[in-house]
Amino acid sequence: MAAKIKKGDRVQVLAGRDKGKRGDVIRVVPEENRAFVQGVNMVKRHTKPQGMGKPGGIVEKEGPIDLSNLALIDPSSDKPARVGFKVLEDGRKVRVAKPSGEVIDR
Repeated sequence: MAAKIKKGDRVQVLAGRDKGKRGDVIRVVPEENRAFVQGVNMVKRHTKPQGMGKPGGIVEKEGPIDLSNLALIDPSSDKPARVGFKVLEDGRKVRVAKPSGEVIDR
């Protein structure tokens, strides 16, 4: 199945403790149906020192969030939108924001 959310997309969180927050997708894990969004679902990890230069301590980083809890931001209206697909005249399959019909892929 084609990916509706990709790395670099601007998304909004629909559910959970970070509901309403927006951020850019850092990484997508399609096998687990999850994504990492910048500044969302921050978790603390206790790390050991990693050799030269990397001290140990408590590190705060993004945790994975389920794709069903994310909505892509429509570029024209700046609101969360569902995503559909459309095949252009040149044969490319592109993502389209459902409410406005605007092409999302660059």
